[in-house]
Amino acid sequence: MIHSPSSPAPSRGPRRDRYAAGAAVLLVAAAVLVGRRIEETSHTLFVDWPPLLASWGPHAGPGTPAAVLVAVAVVAYGPSLAARLPWRALLPLAWGAATAWILSLALVDGWHRGVAVRLTTRYEYLQVVDRFHDIPAALRGFTGHILLDSPDPWPAHVVGHPPAATLTFVLLDRIGLRGGGWAGMWCVVAGATACVAVLVTVRALAGEALARRAAPFLVLAPAAVWMGTSADAWFAAVAAWAVALLALAVTGRSPGWAGASGLLFGLTCYLSYGLTLVAAIAAAVLVLGRSGIRERPVLLPALAAGLAVVPAAFTVAGFDWWEGYRLLVTRYHQGAGGIRPYGYWVWANPACAVLVTGLATAAGLRRTAAVLLAHRDAWSVRARGSSGRGPGRTRGASRPGPGRARGATTRLAFLVSAALLALLAADLSGMSKAETERIWLPFAVWLLPACALLPRPRAWLVAQALLALLLNHLLRTGW
Repeated sequence: MIHSPSSPAPSRGPRRDRYAAGAAVLLVAAAVLVGRRIEETSHTLFVDWPPLLASWGPHAGPGTPAAVLVAVAVVAYGPSLAARLPWRALLPLAWGAATAWILSLALVDGWHRGVAVRLTTRYEYLQVVDRFHDIPAALRGFTGHILLDSPDPWPAHVVGHPPAATLTFVLLDRIGLRGGGWAGMWCVVAGATACVAVLVTVRALAGEALARRAAPFLVLAPAAVWMGTSADAWFAAVAAWAVALLALAVTGRSPGWAGASGLLFGLTCYLSYGLTLVAAIAAAVLVLGRSGIRERPVLLPALAAGLAVVPAAFTVAGFDWWEGYRLLVTRYHQGAGGIRPYGYWVWANPACAVLVTGLATAAGLRRTAAVLLAHRDAWSVRARGSSGRGPGRTRGASRPGPGRARGATTRLAFLVSAALLALLAADLSGMSKAETERIWLPFAVWLLPACALLPRPRAWLVAQALLALLLNHLLRTGW
């Protein structure tokens, strides 16, 4: 039987999908049980409900009916609407539905706790807005307040990021959008656009059929629990649009997309040090779009020119990115997170990723691996045939290039695998120990398209929605 590039894998796959989901459940269960034991005995994890920064507290709120309604609507109508709506109508609908899902989950905790005060705690960016009344002076002196023993050290989230993160909320304040409510809604509405950016990328690189299949999963992601009023949702959106514009550049005609992509990549690196790892996803886009690069050599210079803008501006303003990162590592090991045991978090962080992306993504990643293995085997057979070493030899046949052998599903699998590689690099670095349910949002959104490879999407969408609703109603999350 020949399968369409956009169709799911053969029917024997569903049982293996369930095995993958079951393995993910076991990983989370182990992280919970072992983490509780560690926290009860040595108190070194600094989270109340490991592996999440959360506490047990069953509750409901004004967002509960809306969240249930959004979940039911996406499960019931999402796959069919995604399949038949015009593409230009699908994108704003996906954005609106994702915004509704994120906001309704945040409002389960009520407007005050769920939105208005999230970014105003002593760890957050809004605490230092007044210290940026003179922005050039604040940038020049930024690194002088990183270490714990420095005068008037920055709060944890300010110090943990380059100054573009804080400047986001300073500029919101300057234009009159002051306070936690406006800051929280900015993160919700802007963060929801990451869904659209990923859809644009998947369509450009792997085809519209797979993008349409992925759309309901990107909307109804459990990640929405932490995208509500978390600055990392804003970071995820900027990074996602940087990748999306690059995908448009290598598959389109205008080098302007490449310059805009470079500009956003530069901004991404000045929003979060760890988002330099988005380079792995960008590299995957360049590999998948190499034919477009060959046809339009100006794309790479345009990308580089755009990439230089933000770093140059901050350097001229007096902020040294490398010095900031060096001092941050020092502060991290002064006690700002460094005490947390690497031996637990190196495998418990992936358990957090399961809770962020859901069991459907675990099954989708299994299919991603299967697609790549099948592609490798097909490449080997064709290579042997074309070289005369195997039964597939054809007179006059030439060795197939990667572009010919790679179908739509393989291209999607390659993109998803690049995001998984970036996430694993962040994990092994030891600079992400705990709280990865929000820190890894910029990588997690790129794992969700793997769900496009799954058959019976409604059953998996139910699993995604139930996970998000249970997490949000049983736990009081820290973000």
